[in-house]
Amino acid sequence: MSLIIDVGMRVSLILGLLTGLSVVVLSLVWVERKFLGRIQMRMGPMVVGPYGLLQPVADAIKLVAKEDLLSPWVDRIVYWIAPLAVFIPSFMIWVTIPISRDIVIRNMDMGLFYIIAFSVLSIVGLVAAGWASSNKYAVLGGFRAAAQLISYEIPLIMAVLGVAMLAQSLNLQEIVNQQDTYVYALVQPLGLLIFFIAGLAEIGRTPFDIHPAESEVVGGPFVEYSGAHWSIFFLAEYINTFAVAALTVLMFLGGWLLPGLSGGAITTVGVLVFFAKTYLVILIIFWFRGTFPRLRIDQLMSFGWKMLVPLSFLNIILTGCYMFYGWPAWLMSIISVTILASVFWLVSKRMNNTKKEYTVHIYKPESLEVKNAG
Repeated sequence: MSLIIDVGMRVSLILGLLTGLSVVVLSLVWVERKFLGRIQMRMGPMVVGPYGLLQPVADAIKLVAKEDLLSPWVDRIVYWIAPLAVFIPSFMIWVTIPISRDIVIRNMDMGLFYIIAFSVLSIVGLVAAGWASSNKYAVLGGFRAAAQLISYEIPLIMAVLGVAMLAQSLNLQEIVNQQDTYVYALVQPLGLLIFFIAGLAEIGRTPFDIHPAESEVVGGPFVEYSGAHWSIFFLAEYINTFAVAALTVLMFLGGWLLPGLSGGAITTVGVLVFFAKTYLVILIIFWFRGTFPRLRIDQLMSFGWKMLVPLSFLNIILTGCYMFYGWPAWLMSIISVTILASVFWLVSKRMNNTKKEYTVHIYKPESLEVKNAG
């Protein structure tokens, strides 16, 4: 009897988590459309429901009811499994992500290791989706996705290791508790930037949306998907977006804690603080989409291997020196900010030199004599 009750509790927790994440995805779709509308001087959704609040619900119903077209050349089994191979890892990492001191399905001592191990599995689903579609553009998009995700996985893991070194733990609750005095964003601004940028590349958000680049590969590995199958990829992308924002808050911004206020003492306060910080980070992600143009594939790979990977290893070395020699936190902050300023200066200088190389100079003669043939 106790076994049945235990299984029933776990199933109810999983269903509750799935329902909660679905509601979060609907809210993210509405917030993104409204926010991008304001950036582009538009109103955004306004017709369906008050302030367009029911527009995401209408879109979800449309996707579910839409005809699911299937090419006769696809490998049906792999074609149907691929969306689940992308969605399940994005869902499973939320088993150990806490939203307050007492609200988490399973608090794991190796929580960060579990999250990284599961998140990399989505690469298999993207490659399988491209291969099973029997479409050369889909295959190209799948290969692009694999190259991009593997490349940016390295700086992402190194940034996570930097936080684990500071906290001496892989437990997310312990990492948040260690930030009671000051947040790790002040000690590791370099690590924060590396994790945030690599996280955007991992989920394929602008300006790193190379594998579904419609202007180049006609939709990437999802080009042959429609209806409910395509909506699973869409759902996984927004769940991963929320996960990257949540992990940024937990590892660098103090999670549910506030400076000078014990946000973890009251569960309700901790939840509100956590969601406020997370949605603020999400607005920054949406702001990137409305501001920056898409990178070319060569620019994306060069940025990852020549910029983020060396900086991530440098961040690990600095963190090790900070802990071994007992540097004060302000010294670590100054060094990280100096490195970031130097990198931004070098990048801007490189971009200006590139613009000068490709600038077309049009020379106009000082005087032009027109002679009459008559």
